[in-house]
Amino acid sequence: QVQLVESGGGLVQAGGSLRLACAASGRTISDRAVGWFRQAPGKEREFVAGMARSGDTYYADSVKGRFTMSRDNAKNTVSLLMNNLKPDDTAVYVCAATPRIAYFADRDYLANQNAYGSWGQGTQVTVSS
Repeated sequence: QVQLVESGGGLVQAGGSLRLACAASGRTISDRAVGWFRQAPGKEREFVAGMARSGDTYYADSVKGRFTMSRDNAKNTVSLLMNNLKPDDTAVYVCAATPRIAYFADRDYLANQNAYGSWGQGTQVTVSS
């Protein structure tokens, strides 16, 4: 079982940037699909970004062009660079990894929370207006 720990959240003004990190331990996630999800108060958890082992990456329409997901296999980490943050981006951000090898994956698969078997505890991102 892989353990995931997020970091990098905080309070930022609208228009600012944050870089979130997700560190994996217990096993490698280099051959897994990984995803970022977020949950705002009173709302359902939603897909933010996902990356297959191949490097194919998909984003929610609400963050496309502002967020960039990357992975560092040597460090067993994934990152989410968030630029031009908006108050609507305020949420707890959680990373997740699939339990199976996922070299290729389409957006529907990466956006499906049921595809993931390991979840972190999340990191709070608050964007002030």
